[in-house]
Amino acid sequence: MSVAPMGRRLLALIVDWLLCALIVSSITGHVLFGGATDRHYFAAQYGTLGLFVLEVYLLTAISGLTVGKRLLRIRAISLDGRPPGFKWAAVRTVLLLFVVPACLTDRDMRGLHDRAANTIVVRL
Repeated sequence: MSVAPMGRRLLALIVDWLLCALIVSSITGHVLFGGATDRHYFAAQYGTLGLFVLEVYLLTAISGLTVGKRLLRIRAISLDGRPPGFKWAAVRTVLLLFVVPACLTDRDMRGLHDRAANTIVVRL
């Protein structure tokens, strides 16, 4: 398996975020691109973040695939080839929320969040 390029990873992250924003906006009644003038703005923002964390954590732990990763044909796996599991998916998700660890990569194109969780993102 080859390591997934950074562009695909970023696009998968954007797809996951937009999907969560759409779901939460439909629940809260927030206009997705309406700006901060909408009275449901903060509820939608915090709800999107919460749903995103839940989606990324659970789907990464169980299968290594989020919706965005599946669409872009990439997968997060542990170094032994299995799905990361709940413990390492939690580490990876928390560090992903800080953004910077995901942007800093080593020569193997593994972000710091991947190194901390003993995972790597590969092409399917």
